[in-house]
Amino acid sequence: MDWLKAIAPTLATAIGGPFGTMAYGLAATALGVSPEEAQKTIESGKLTSEQIASVQQAEIAIKARAQELGLDFAKLENEDRKSARDMQISTKSWIPAVLAIAVTIGFFGILVGMMTETFKTSDALMLMLGSLGTAWTGIIGFYFGSSASSQNKDNLLHQSTPTK
Repeated sequence: MDWLKAIAPTLATAIGGPFGTMAYGLAATALGVSPEEAQKTIESGKLTSEQIASVQQAEIAIKARAQELGLDFAKLENEDRKSARDMQISTKSWIPAVLAIAVTIGFFGILVGMMTETFKTSDALMLMLGSLGTAWTGIIGFYFGSSASSQNKDNLLHQSTPTK
């Protein structure tokens, strides 16, 4: 949903976090549909220009709501990741590392298998590859940090006025 991050970064961040229900509710109100229909519409990425304008209205509404509640979605996301890292340090559990290694081996194993044509491509294999790819991205974000600062830079550039 990179397109959503470009036009409504706060809404996109909220949808991906614990405030997803609230974000879809505001989007649904702006679009004039049910929250389920709003979710389907946003996830499809196939919006009319009027719907895009409505999503931008939802962006304004969620910023206002977040300000009322004193929420900073990016900060909450970072704190969530930090608390998971702190738990990992305090418990000294080896399970996350084993799962990270298993996902990494599975993801790259399937990629190599597909490139060498060892595996026959199927819908199930592509679904598994997509799931492992998503999990691997989360693992990299957990162990090495996210690209939140890069996303913030992109948002600032998007909102800036070009000079001549």
